[in-house]
Amino acid sequence: MKPAIRSAALVVLALAAALTSGCAASTTTQDPADPAAIRAFADEMAERHGMNAQQLRTLLIEEASHQPDIIDAISNPAEALPWHRYRGIFLTRERIDGGVAYWDEHSQWLAKVEARYGVPPHMVVAIIGIETYYGRYRGRHRVLDALRTLAFAYPPRGDFFRSELEAFLQLTREESIDPTAPLGSYAGAMGVPQFISSSYRAYAVDFNGDGRRDLFNQPADAIGSVGRYFADHGWQPGAPVAVRAQTRGDAWRAYRRDDLKPRDRVAELRAAGVETTANLAGGQPARLLELELEDGVEHWVTLENFYVITRYNHSPLYAMAAWQLAEAIREARQ
Repeated sequence: MKPAIRSAALVVLALAAALTSGCAASTTTQDPADPAAIRAFADEMAERHGMNAQQLRTLLIEEASHQPDIIDAISNPAEALPWHRYRGIFLTRERIDGGVAYWDEHSQWLAKVEARYGVPPHMVVAIIGIETYYGRYRGRHRVLDALRTLAFAYPPRGDFFRSELEAFLQLTREESIDPTAPLGSYAGAMGVPQFISSSYRAYAVDFNGDGRRDLFNQPADAIGSVGRYFADHGWQPGAPVAVRAQTRGDAWRAYRRDDLKPRDRVAELRAAGVETTANLAGGQPARLLELELEDGVEHWVTLENFYVITRYNHSPLYAMAAWQLAEAIREARQ
């Protein structure tokens, strides 16, 4: 089911219509959400954004539904896998060939993204390839159900998902989308590039100039929005992403950090026994990354552009898989 995106003439009526004509909620055996908390949220939305509190209560209590499998999924993400297993999910012949085909099909828009934002086509293609297999698999959960479940029944990140639910309701009003219609991931990401609601509002672009920011049905908008996201987060055109490294001695162990941002310098790592396969400037910000193999570990020095990829998904495994897929697609298309 694709989101119903209405004409501009219906923008004023979009939210009211959506709140009264949504899909029927699926049946669940137990709903741990506190109705009082949902009513309070609806009242806050009405006060802050001028929405109808009663319609929001109906939407969130009667039409949306708690989904236990969403709690299970967010508690066991793929990023918890070791690198040697995680990599195998994305670095496949089929996904590489699919990336080449997607690049060929949308080369015009990818070239425009590079010209405007400085982000190379293979990097944009790889992100879309990892997120939705080039638009084929966009998630099976209603975004409304996912955000309602996580906002009111997942205490570890309840505040974050309540803010995303707020952004989603604003987004559906702004873009004239039926809030009961979009499907997405268990965490509420949606569209071809799998933007969460706040990112959709902040970074989506109308790249084909048709008057709508449509990440569900318009490849140009999806491609352009990924490019803008990377550019706004500091992508450096032509700069390296990561280089393979070897270690000697023991001093390098002190530079294994949980922080994803490159806070050390190449010269510091070099002095601690980290040797790279590329000649990097000594003053360049860098981070030592250790990845788990089936029979050991491998080391990389990651740089600012690698950190930019982690802004899309806050996992070094994701960033490494995205970059390696991008490189594989670029090489396959040459």
